[in-house]
This record gives sequence, C-alpha cells and structure tokens, in this order.
Amino acid sequence: MNDQTKTWTAGLAIIGDEILSGRTQDKNIAQVALWLNDQGIRLSEVRVVPDDLARIAKTVNELRTTYDYLFTTGGIGPTHDDITVDAIAAAFGVPVVVHPTARKILEDYYRDRPGGLTEARLRMARTPDGAELIPNLTSGAPGVRMGNVYILAGVPNIAAAMLEALTGKLEGGRPMVSITVGARAPESDVADLLRETEESNPGVAIGSYPFFKDGRYGANFVIRSEDGALARRTGDQLASRLREAGFEPVDGGI
Repeated sequence: MNDQTKTWTAGLAIIGDEILSGRTQDKNIAQVALWLNDQGIRLSEVRVVPDDLARIAKTVNELRTTYDYLFTTGGIGPTHDDITVDAIAAAFGVPVVVHPTARKILEDYYRDRPGGLTEARLRMARTPDGAELIPNLTSGAPGVRMGNVYILAGVPNIAAAMLEALTGKLEGGRPMVSITVGARAPESDVADLLRETEESNPGVAIGSYPFFKDGRYGANFVIRSEDGALARRTGDQLASRLREAGFEPVDGGI
C-alpha cells in the first residue's frame, strides 16, 4: 500500500477562536504529527484559523491542493459556531447534507441518554455531500473524510480515537527516524560542527534545540532521516565530533 520512494506530506488546520485567543491550548499538533510519522507521512505545515467560514474554506483549498493530505481539528460539534463542515463543503462546492449513517449512529448513541437526538446533536451528522465517515468509538459522533481532507474533532482524546481508526488506512512512505544526542555545549560553539556533519551525510537533517539547566547552557541535537541506519551512523559521528571538541555527548539527549 505504501510507496517507499515518495515523501508523502500533510497539512494541518487547527480551527477555533479559542485557540487564537489563548483560552484553549492546542494539544492536537503533536499527536497528529507523531501519528502521521508512524504512517510514513510528514507534517509539513500547520495553520491556526478562526471560526470564519470564508477563511476556513480558503485555507482548506490552499492546503489540500499543496499536500497529499489535509487534516483539520475543531468545529464539528453541536453548536452554532461549529462551522467546519459548512466551510469544507463550500471549499469543495457541494451542499451540506445529513449523512444517513451518521444519523443512525447518533440515534443509537443518544437513544438511552437524556434528551435523545436533539436538533443540536443532529448537527454532528452533517457532512459535505459525498463525504465518508471516520469511526469514533469514544463519543459517537463520527469524523468526516472528503477527498484528501480528514475532518477530526478538536477534543484531543476524541481526535486520537479518530486517528486510531485511520491507522494503516492512508498511503505513505517510510517513517522518519529520529536520533537525539545531547551535550552541555553552547550552540555557537558547535554551529560549524553541526553544519559540516549534516552536509557530509546527505539524507539527514540535524536540528539544534538549546536549553539552560542547572545554571549551564546546552543543547539537544536531533538527527532525522528516513534511513534509520544512516541516522544512527550520523548520530555516532556527531557524538564523536562533539567529544573531540571537548563536549561529552549524551545519547538520547539531556
């Protein structure tokens, strides 16, 4: 199913005024990025978008045509400001419909719950016309797939359940392998060493992440590659060069 020669990419749109206002701290970026890597897909861009139909639709059309996949989180609940489905329908130029299978799922879910399937709850059965459903074993209301766009809940544990339902279902390449080497070394002292190590190992990228702990500066250096053996060799080479420069490397980071 997976093309090991292609780098598969995805964009992510985080939707919600509450994220932009700072009232809610996003927890979905990290879990989506990690899940995508396990599927052999690289998260290449993230945007945070307000609850504005036109701006969501514009973002969706830009990202879904730029990357192999687009994931969205947020805005698919039962309230009036949950407009992600409407915006994505507008992006595709199709109407919004009540998906019959989604309606049945919600009818069953709310049958023995107070209030039953209200009009507000029925909003969670709305999808762009022609969409497919993403199972949700956590809270009933399904996610939605429209073309290469995957519409997930904003609540992190529900989004995680939807991702779990998609595991192994998307075409991807080789997962990115990461090796971390730490050292009590100021970045400026090892900048050239890092650049030279990366340049001498095509197919790897080295990121430097500085810290200040216990009154001392240091950094963790993360080597990433689709080739696990190459990443490990580069990590060993970097550790050796750090030691030669007078900085004791720590495998796995500090």
